[in-house]
Amino acid sequence: MTILAVFRSRSETLAFVSALRGLGAVVQAVNTPKEAGVGCGISARFEDAFFPRAQRALKAGRYASFAGFLRRSGRNFEYL
Repeated sequence: MTILAVFRSRSETLAFVSALRGLGAVVQAVNTPKEAGVGCGISARFEDAFFPRAQRALKAGRYASFAGFLRRSGRNFEYL
């Protein structure tokens, strides 16, 4: 299942993507869906198998603009 890490800052999104890749996760920067209600425009997309690594990367970094994780639910996304 697809998960998005949503940030309010483009630079923090890209830093998170880099950190997550450093932990061996397959991750992409993608457009943030409207369901997020956040206007930065890009989020980090990864599969749920990498969720523990994403949580580790989030705790290790300083991401003041982190808005939350979204999980795909049918055609839409909803916050975890």
